[in-house]
Formats: sequence, C-alpha cells, structure tokens
Amino acid sequence: MERRAFLKAMTAAAAAVPAMAARSDAETGPAASPADERRYWLDLLLKIATPVLASMAKGELKKNMPVELSPIWDGRDRNVAYLECFGRLISGLSPWLTLPEDDSWEGRERRRLREWALQSYAHSVDPKSPDYLLWRKEGQPLVDSAYFSNALIRAPKQLWEPLDKKTKARIVTELKLLRRVAPPYQNWILFAAMNEAFLASIGEEFDPMRIALAVRKINEWYVGDGWYGDGTRFHLDYYNSYVIHPMLVEILEVLVKTNTFVNLPSNKDALDLAMKRMQRYGECLERMISPDGAFSPIGRSATYRTAVFQPLALLAWRNALPSVLSKGRVRSALTAVHKRIFANPSNFTPDGFLTIGFAGHRPEIADIYSNAGSMYITTESLLPLALAAGDSFWTTPAEDWTAKRAFGGQVFERDHAAEF
Repeated sequence: MERRAFLKAMTAAAAAVPAMAARSDAETGPAASPADERRYWLDLLLKIATPVLASMAKGELKKNMPVELSPIWDGRDRNVAYLECFGRLISGLSPWLTLPEDDSWEGRERRRLREWALQSYAHSVDPKSPDYLLWRKEGQPLVDSAYFSNALIRAPKQLWEPLDKKTKARIVTELKLLRRVAPPYQNWILFAAMNEAFLASIGEEFDPMRIALAVRKINEWYVGDGWYGDGTRFHLDYYNSYVIHPMLVEILEVLVKTNTFVNLPSNKDALDLAMKRMQRYGECLERMISPDGAFSPIGRSATYRTAVFQPLALLAWRNALPSVLSKGRVRSALTAVHKRIFANPSNFTPDGFLTIGFAGHRPEIADIYSNAGSMYITTESLLPLALAAGDSFWTTPAEDWTAKRAFGGQVFERDHAAEF
C-alpha cells in the first residue's frame, strides 16, 4: 500500500474514535506483527516530519506553518517557534536518516527527507532566506540549538558532512554567538554543553568549561534510583526524559569518542555511570506504561507527548536496554503509547502540523513557553527507527509489558531501587 493511501486510511479510522474514548489496539484488537508495528512507527514519523521539511526545504516553513501559542504565552518573539520546530524534529528524525538509502519504499523516503533536511539546514542559517531562524534574539534559541546540533552529532555523515562550506561556517558562527545566553541553573546548562560538544566533535574551538560544569552539576543534582533533580530542587516531571538523561549521555559519548579533555576525572567512567542511571530510569518509565498504553501527564511540558519515553527509545537504539527489559516488551509498550496518544486526529492541523495538546488538541494545558513548534520533541520517542527492519528489536515477538502483566494476573518482576 502506498504511503499516502496508508496515512489517509489511518486518519479516517482514527477520526471514527471519539476524543475522550480513544483506546489503543493493545486493548481493542489482535496484536500487530512486528513488521506492522515498525510500519506504524515509520508512518507516524513521516506524518510528523513531512509537512515541516517539505516546506522548509523551499524556504516556506514560516509561510506554511501555523504558529499556535499557549493561551498564557509569555510575550517572547513568536518566531522562536520555527527553530523549536526544526531543531526538535531533526533531532528525533536524524537517527533514522543514518540507515541506507536503497531502492525500497523506505529507502526512497529516507533519501527524500535527508535532501529536504540538508536544504532546511541551509535555509536555517542563511540571513537572506525567508526561513532564516531566530538565533540572535531571546534566550530560547539556546534550548533548540542544542537539538539542532544534537542531530548533527547523531547523523554526521548524513547531515553535517554533505553541507557546503558556507553553511557549515554559518552554523558554527550561530552556535558560538549563542554563548551570549547565560543558561539558568537547571537543565539549560546541558543545552550549552551540547553545542560545545558538537563543536568539539568537528574539531572546532569549543569551551570545555561549559561541558565540565554541566556534567559536574548534573551529577551533583542526582537524587537516586535513576532520577536527577533539575537544579537544586527535585521536580516531579519528565525533564529527566526530555533533556537530562539523553543529553548527558550523548555529550559524554562525544567526549569518549573524540578523547576530548574537559577536566573530568574520567570520561569513560562518567559515561558508564550515566548509562547505568539512564537504564534504571528506563525501567521506571516502562513500569509507568499502563495496560492500555496510557501514562501519567505529570509536571511541566505535558504537551511534549511521547517525548517522555526518549531515554527508553535511546537505550533501544543503542542496544543497551537493561536486562529486565526485553526488546519485544519495550517495542510493544511504546507502540501502545504512540497509538494511545496519536489516535485522535486533532493532534494535527488540517495541513498536517502538530497542535498543542496531549492525546488530542488541548491548548489549555500549555505552559507559558509552549507553542506549536515545541511539540516536535515528540519525535524523540521514535529513535529505534534507526534500527533496520531486520534488527532483533523489530523481529522479536511481542511481549506484554510490566503493567499489562501485573493487571492481567501474570507473573511480573519485583521492582527494586538502584544503589548508584
């Protein structure tokens, strides 16, 4: 079935489900095959990414994308939305772009989106382009520049190396100029560190202090059992998922890979510890997924939807899931989550752009900084698409996850606290 026909059929089916009664396939029908599950994930990623990249590749993102703002918007320049949209989208999309561009349907789609992404990167830093992004005003660009540069770390051969010299120089300039932003003493220190890690990865001048400070402070804010505080106080939210675990691990991976010295006792030891903590946090996330794929919408930024599961997705991509979590279990659980969230067609505008909301369009739950561009961080839950269709993550038989076992009267593992 061709992609457009598949998406049309999927949208029509979803429209028949009342917004307040949307239920996942995990409850209402037979389990899909592993191949069908991957196809569902891939079509969801393409549905989210295509309107953005098709527009921005032509310098028309600002023209085509509706900028929905939080009802309690704090008054900052609304143009921050476009860097949020592109940076967050390309971060979640980039791992899939690392797979081969063959003559299969998927390979052709990947080639098309990669070409659009390269054109979009060029527009993003070209002052003469209608889609030149908001780099030099407000503090928010520091946040989304980190996702923008994280994508280049995740897919250097596909997204960085093919860029022309002028575009590369412009990207480096914009990232260095963002040193003007003094990050608040919270997860924002990782955004500054991510940009410096990217600069280090390409052999550019970088600020080691911004990296060392971020790693040291995040470790000081560790509260135990796989959870970090976001600053000196603990917040019960999902910023461990949105920012802290993934960015800490990926910054340290760059240091280890490039043997970059930033005055830490041991890059390798720091990475090993961060991975252990993320694995424990991944266990916690898996246990939070209810039998029907729901999860608690707690804390700030609930509108980021499935980005809650970025650490679990990253562990799957790295083939580093904790031993208690099988690939079939994690894939089945995350499939149920995505279906529970995205069953409601009001997650998208008529033109296919994401709306503010959770399991549907719900602008009233937005924070003061939330806009339609912010929502594209949801693609971070789709990182396992970087694993080829023949990888065991996609071929292992489906398994019930912990809560589904527990509430179904099945045997499930006792939980425990991690002592590190």
